[in-house]
Amino acid sequence: MAPVGAGDVRVAALHSAVSRGTEALIFAARVPPSEHQRMRAPYMGGSFPFPVKYGYSTVGVVEAGPSALIGRKVFVLHPHQTRFVIPSDAAVPLPDNVPPARAILAANMETALNAVWDAAPGPADHIAVIGAGVVGALVAWLCGKLPGARVTLIDVNPARAALATTLGVGFALPEDAPGDCDLVVHASGSGKGLATALTLAGDEATILDISWYGADHVTLPLGGAYHSRRLKLMSSQVGQVAPSHRARWSHRRRLAAALALLADPVLESLIAPAVNFVDLPVRLPHILAPGSGVLCQRIDY
Repeated sequence: MAPVGAGDVRVAALHSAVSRGTEALIFAARVPPSEHQRMRAPYMGGSFPFPVKYGYSTVGVVEAGPSALIGRKVFVLHPHQTRFVIPSDAAVPLPDNVPPARAILAANMETALNAVWDAAPGPADHIAVIGAGVVGALVAWLCGKLPGARVTLIDVNPARAALATTLGVGFALPEDAPGDCDLVVHASGSGKGLATALTLAGDEATILDISWYGADHVTLPLGGAYHSRRLKLMSSQVGQVAPSHRARWSHRRRLAAALALLADPVLESLIAPAVNFVDLPVRLPHILAPGSGVLCQRIDY
């Protein structure tokens, strides 16, 4: 490691999280060349394609640096690593009511928060969220806090119904999902899911796509009622703060807000039992495999 310079901290990792969707694409070398720079994570090691040192959800304790931070638990957008030296302003202290093992969800919560800002749902809206992965589940949970909103989490896996119940929202399989929605958020990572989103949106409704497909091509049935119903298809990505908040919110303020939103214990339902860091090379192929059932994989150091 580099020495701890003025304005730096040395962090000893306690936990990190595998972001399954993104890290699976990276693990399979499916980052298109056009995105090699944009998809670089902070403090990433190496260059695309795989192998690279990647990850962006680490919680640790500051063991060297400014006296005000020593001993503090912090969240850092850093790859999976036991110890590292970073600028002190890159370490965001955890709120007192958010345990370190839950704070690993901060990067996913930040993505979900930004998506909700982009989508701009309102009270009493009928909202469908397609894809009960971590980000989709967090978007559904946030939208479910709106007064009178009817939120349905949609997934091909019927076992996700229990998760939806825990998060306080409805659940449906794609074939049973309610239509005529005021807003549809797509987070399944599949073209079929996005096609389903088109069928669930009401007239002139917004379909917000927060999936990232890597090098895959997605085909959509836009020859039907897409134009006559004046549907709006838009994207959301966490790299920039949503336009509605960009003038007032920095990336750090948004990340601090995401951490504060993790105070609710029900969000523990998204976290899989921990894997030790030393076991991760053996376990990672299963964790990233389709059908593994893993949502947020916690890593312990």
